[in-house]
Amino acid sequence: MSYGLNRILKKILPKRLFYRALIIVAAPVILMQITISIVFFDSIWIKANKGMTRSLVSEVKTLFDAYKSEETRDIQFLTNLYKKNFDFVINIKDGEKIPKKKSDRRFSPMDRSLRREMKPIFGNSYWFDTVTYIDLVDLRIQSNQEVIQIFFPKSKIAPSSVRIFVLWITFPSIILILIAILFLRNQTRPIIKLSKAAERFGRGEKVEDLRPSGALEIRKATLEFDRMMKRINKHLSQRSEMLSGISHDLRTPLTRLKLQLAMMEKKDTAKKMANDIDEMEKMLNDYLQYAKSQSEEDYININVNNTLIDILGNYDSSKYEFKKTEIINIQGRKNLIRRSISNVIENAFSYGDKIYVELKKSLSNAIIIVEDNGPGISKKEYENVFKPFYRVDKSRGLNKSGVGLGLSIAQDIIKSHGGNISLSESKHKGLMVKISLPF
Repeated sequence: MSYGLNRILKKILPKRLFYRALIIVAAPVILMQITISIVFFDSIWIKANKGMTRSLVSEVKTLFDAYKSEETRDIQFLTNLYKKNFDFVINIKDGEKIPKKKSDRRFSPMDRSLRREMKPIFGNSYWFDTVTYIDLVDLRIQSNQEVIQIFFPKSKIAPSSVRIFVLWITFPSIILILIAILFLRNQTRPIIKLSKAAERFGRGEKVEDLRPSGALEIRKATLEFDRMMKRINKHLSQRSEMLSGISHDLRTPLTRLKLQLAMMEKKDTAKKMANDIDEMEKMLNDYLQYAKSQSEEDYININVNNTLIDILGNYDSSKYEFKKTEIINIQGRKNLIRRSISNVIENAFSYGDKIYVELKKSLSNAIIIVEDNGPGISKKEYENVFKPFYRVDKSRGLNKSGVGLGLSIAQDIIKSHGGNISLSESKHKGLMVKISLPF
């Protein structure tokens, strides 16, 4: 039961820290205000309203009895007396009946109290209206062939202190909640900045505007994250420098070997050795490409349609089909995005006679689907093919060049942009690669 309650609360409660903290601060204030209002309304206002209404009805009953008495038929005297002492305005309407249409409000405390006190005394021979006039109540009582109409102030049955009470209990609460909102916004802003910086750093972007602020714990977390970020950047920089040195050191002897092979008299043997050297160079380039996939390129706006058209333009148009729905733009590092898509398309061309590329749009992602009609791979190999230097040598061919880094590089780049890449069986009997990239 508690597990189900926790699930319901997780769905109902807001996800962001600011709104959760606001609920923690505002909920007790609102609950306290509601409790005080209910207690006041029930124990003070209703009792005061009931007493005032009962007193008013007694005055009206006295007037009604005096009017019906044979000894006090001086109507003008009664009218003036009640107007002077009780602030009543009395009209006697001969030959009229009280309205049949009720105008009292069913759920109004004032109307309900007046109705409760009038009914035991006058039965159904009364009618009142508290809506037509702002500050007056129109009360009518049937007496034989006459109607006694009485106008009296609403303040006689509704305490005026209620509005003041509601104002003074609501206004300070609003002020306190507004102050809490300003305070919480200032306290949660450093956490939001830290989370955004972590997200940007996770995508491979530069984070240079991170400054510690806020509470001591948040400042400490920001400083530690900044130190960690600098250590990682230093490690990546050292790796890039090391790879540059390895590239230079390895290319120099390979170039000398090529020159020596060019001067050999046995051309057949030289050609075979030159092919081996070319393959070594390609393996070296693929490795360097994988190791440098997290480049320091800035994020820009990328037109995915144009990127796909440029990549497919390098191949024979009869060997692919490109289906697109609309122009889609994303934010990312253009060269890396192009490299990841190129690796997937090149991989499809390597194992299929024809490929099928589709670009479509979901609620928050650009979806790129690349299918081929090649031999495909088994489902158990879907995760393995994303491992560096892994090759499926059974169904995807032993004679294909490469060292098994194409999909590894593609996955690394796409995930660094907050996207996803997945494999499944194509309807063309080959492999289907689905790339999702956020806008």
